[in-house]
Amino acid sequence: MSTSIDSPENAEEATPLQLEVQVSSPQACVRDVVVTVPESEVKRYLKDAYDELVPEAQVPGFRSGRAPRRLVEKQFKDRVVEQVKGKLLMDSLSQVTESQDFSAISEPDFDYNSIPDPGEGPFSFQFSIEVRPEFETPNWKGLELTKPVENIDDEAVTAALQRVLKDRASFEATDEPAELGDKLVVNIRFKEGDEVISTMEEESITLAPALSLSDAVCESFGADVAGKKEGDTVTTAVTLGDSDDEADSARTITAEVELVEVQKLENVELTSDVLEELGDFETEEELREFVKDSLVRQAEYRTQQAVRQKVTNLLAESVSFELPEDLVRRQTNRELQRRVLEMRRNGFDDTTIRGIVNALQQNARASTEAALREHFVLEQIAEEESIDAEPQEFESEIMLISQQSGQSLRATRARLEKTGQMDALRNQIVERKVIELVVENAKVTEEEISADMDDPNKDSYPVSHSVFGTKAESEIPEAKYEDNSAPESPLPGSSEQDKD
Repeated sequence: MSTSIDSPENAEEATPLQLEVQVSSPQACVRDVVVTVPESEVKRYLKDAYDELVPEAQVPGFRSGRAPRRLVEKQFKDRVVEQVKGKLLMDSLSQVTESQDFSAISEPDFDYNSIPDPGEGPFSFQFSIEVRPEFETPNWKGLELTKPVENIDDEAVTAALQRVLKDRASFEATDEPAELGDKLVVNIRFKEGDEVISTMEEESITLAPALSLSDAVCESFGADVAGKKEGDTVTTAVTLGDSDDEADSARTITAEVELVEVQKLENVELTSDVLEELGDFETEEELREFVKDSLVRQAEYRTQQAVRQKVTNLLAESVSFELPEDLVRRQTNRELQRRVLEMRRNGFDDTTIRGIVNALQQNARASTEAALREHFVLEQIAEEESIDAEPQEFESEIMLISQQSGQSLRATRARLEKTGQMDALRNQIVERKVIELVVENAKVTEEEISADMDDPNKDSYPVSHSVFGTKAESEIPEAKYEDNSAPESPLPGSSEQDKD
């Protein structure tokens, strides 16, 4: 089962456990493991524990370390048994995971309190562990790929700049009916029959054909609300996204929308004050160049995503494995984090990111399962080709994210570490390097396409709200400013730090 480890400093500790291990595979990504430690090994661990304790044990009536061993064993039995139980578990788990041919992707799952204490006879316990699925690496060399390449011309820059100015423009309250593109302040009550499930109070939104939520979408929102005035109330249907709870998906929910205020666009001018506000730009040409750089990064991201999808689709065709429900459910947030990090480093604004996150959340199971399959295939290629994330690559990614979020490099790194996103960042780097390797070895045909400069939120306006009130903060893009005091900038990466 295992090999001995030479350790001149402590030969006793280096002695491996003699274990009997039985492994079964109830699912492709799950292993059930039964471990049995023979009685001789249990006695060895107990003896070692008492040998360490006796010279220092304090027993009433005896000087420290001078009590007979039998009295020490009697007085400290419970403590020693508990200590040995923990050590046997830790050592055997470590030895099993190192010696078995599966690659664990989670911590062992077992009930510590249900495991009998070590004593007479063998010590036995069982656990389940999630593992990477086993499959033959698909042939990734020589794939035929079509690579879309966007042309960012002056027209595209002008269209993007107009969106920036519109977001910065002044809106004035009006008594006129609401139209698509107007800004609204609304109160929304999500109801099941007469029962209110959740509410949104004085939410500022842009009136679009649909309203996107974390777990649902109001598809006819624009049609139902357009034409209504301040003070009006209208009811619109809610379409729920995928849910782990089938009962939720079958529920009929409506949204009762109260228009608190309707605001019309009054002014769209590029003034010196606006130039300064957007990033201390001195001329329109300087701003246009900055916008173009942002659009180029975003176009590169869309190209990378398109190529990634083509590559993973081709690779996934030749592999097949089932994914446990629990694994898919737990990995949902991880996939959201990866996508948010990718979009942040490529200069997408918070509203665009929120729209994509909402779409992923509404179809969480399908999107996460697809992402997991991609990850396992790409990770296996990475291991075989010795591809990993280098320290300087982490620094480069963190620098890009900090520039786009308007935070300092130090604050960005601290936030990523605190929220546990460094692992997602590592996966992002590794998977991108694998895709680049596959593309380098592929037969690639470039196809020039026109950049889609339509407002990404023209068809659906995203808000950070869950109908069922289950919003997870870690799944929502972070605010651009740590204290939330500065206004959000619709211009991707529009900060002085970026400009420099």
